[in-house]
Amino acid sequence: MSSRIFLSAPDVGQVEQEAVLAAMQSGWIAPLGPDVDAFEAEMAARVGVAHGVALSSGTAALHLGLLALGVGVGDLVLTSTMTFAATANAITYTGAQPVFVDSDPTTGNIDVVLLEEALANLAAAGTPARAIVPVDLLGKAVDYTVIEELAARHEVPVLADAAESLGATHRGRAAGSFGAASIVSFNGNKIMTTSGGGMLLTDDRAIADRVRYLSTQARQPVVHYEHTEVGFNYRLSNLLAALGRAQLRRLDDMISRRRDHRERYRALFAQVPGVTLLGGHEDVEDNCWLTAVLIDPDIAGFSAADLRHALDGDNIESRPLWKPMHRQPAFDGTRRFITGASDQLFRIGVVLPSGSVLDDSETNRVVAQIEEFTGSQR
Repeated sequence: MSSRIFLSAPDVGQVEQEAVLAAMQSGWIAPLGPDVDAFEAEMAARVGVAHGVALSSGTAALHLGLLALGVGVGDLVLTSTMTFAATANAITYTGAQPVFVDSDPTTGNIDVVLLEEALANLAAAGTPARAIVPVDLLGKAVDYTVIEELAARHEVPVLADAAESLGATHRGRAAGSFGAASIVSFNGNKIMTTSGGGMLLTDDRAIADRVRYLSTQARQPVVHYEHTEVGFNYRLSNLLAALGRAQLRRLDDMISRRRDHRERYRALFAQVPGVTLLGGHEDVEDNCWLTAVLIDPDIAGFSAADLRHALDGDNIESRPLWKPMHRQPAFDGTRRFITGASDQLFRIGVVLPSGSVLDDSETNRVVAQIEEFTGSQR
């Protein structure tokens, strides 16, 4: 069987190896060190904010970001239902409850009209939202223009989940720079990676200081170990920060490569009735982290499951879009504002191999398999 083609495998090479080796040779093996400090500064500068706090995962950044905003037991936090479980999990870590809001059917991102309805509904019920956590789906930023206006009007802070959208923009402003704070992820499948890791980004020094303090076991600045509250072991290691710095230098090239894949898929599916790219035609501000297509089986003559089965036959990874959080057994009974859009996207969506590490021969193989399959359906 042919070698496996993955959705988004890590894109690392000689530059990253040299960076990690230099960090090891410097003697800064233990957590924290000069590469962590530099990585935080470089990432904050890239996004255009004042502060970055490097952490062990994007989930950790969400958790601590929520705590820094004062979210706690019994609070309600509005978030996208079309997301990975980490978003909702982090809310529950604080003792708060997620309230799920459905998707815009074109982009898959949070439906801002429905979000406004949810904010008003919760406030009228005497249980106003304590925070909003919008999610940038597959690398496309949400409509922060509307969301920040809604948040200001309802006096609710925004913690932007930009885990998937580093390098994207909204109206020319970088993803990761919105809200009271934003988080990004450097998990192994993301646009750039530190193997595992994430960062909280903010212009608010108090938020950054609070997150940094909580992430180092809430240790007091005394020579002995003194703790006045419970903290967490959430800091990124110096070695992984060195890897991240090398990846950051290559970020634009990696985005460009993913954009090339996106355009190839766009041209391919333009010839297939009933298949459209998720996100619509305008993706100039998208980082193209993952490309997904939506399949109308009544027009295309095949389903999303049929296409995934055909790709799997050649050992090519694909998957549906995220199963909506309001459909997850772990969140059964949670409040939600649902139109059915995310359920439909889950039924008809297919995420395709999109990684910058894919070479031309691998991309050709994916395209050939799709062409063979779609051609056989006509």
